[in-house]
Amino acid sequence: MPDSILQTLGWWIAVIELPVVSALFRMMWTSRRDLEEAVQILRDDLADHKVDVARTYAQTKDLRLLENRLTAHLLRIEAKLDATALKAEQNSFTRG
Repeated sequence: MPDSILQTLGWWIAVIELPVVSALFRMMWTSRRDLEEAVQILRDDLADHKVDVARTYAQTKDLRLLENRLTAHLLRIEAKLDATALKAEQNSFTRG
């Protein structure tokens, strides 16, 4: 009887367990490889996005220069408007 149990156990291991375990191992291996490939693709996309952001977005110093130029233009416009308003006010006093 013990021989038949050992033979049955050996047959079970050889015919059922080994193929099942090897199939599970292969599934895990391919899943891991697919996951690593997907992570690498995501890393590459993120690196490309970082390069795109660094290339296309304005730097702080450029924004400061633009702000200074706009402020200077607005101050000049304001001074011209003030001068025009003063002239208009003087003309209204001389006429009235």
